[in-house]
Amino acid sequence: MITWNAGWREAPNCIAVRYTRSMATEITTDEYRALAELRYRIRHFLHEGDAVAQAAGLEPQQYLLLLTIRGLPAGEEATIRTLAERLALKHHSAVELIDRLETHGYVRRSRGRDDRRRVLVSLLPRGERLLEQVARHRIGELRANGHALVRAIDQLLEKAPQPTPRKARSGKSGK
Repeated sequence: MITWNAGWREAPNCIAVRYTRSMATEITTDEYRALAELRYRIRHFLHEGDAVAQAAGLEPQQYLLLLTIRGLPAGEEATIRTLAERLALKHHSAVELIDRLETHGYVRRSRGRDDRRRVLVSLLPRGERLLEQVARHRIGELRANGHALVRAIDQLLEKAPQPTPRKARSGKSGK
């Protein structure tokens, strides 16, 4: 028990122990299994997506860039900086990727209207068709097999640790 007479060094330690004791619980075997299943399902989905993109004639990163351009939130422009950030790439890597896509006629670069230093990237019809072909397959796979991914996520979210009641933790009768 913390009293106001406790030394200033003791109080924070007691508070921290009290707080973490009520919040910390062991990770259950079911949670480890659900986490492993989630990782497996995500990796499987990504691997399958890479294979579908390659079968359509795209490298996986090229497909992801096309998808990123097409799937940007409303009001967000497809600048090189934005695309690099959303793909977790360095600026120069995004530029190289855009160069390759532009060479194949999938995207086009243009200068910003207000700021000519800004470079905007847009899909060309050929890139749009190729993206749709791969995306259609990916959406179909999710509709067919996504329930397993959702189930793995649900298993983790439903089992949020609940703090145990104070009396049960202390083992005392409450006197």
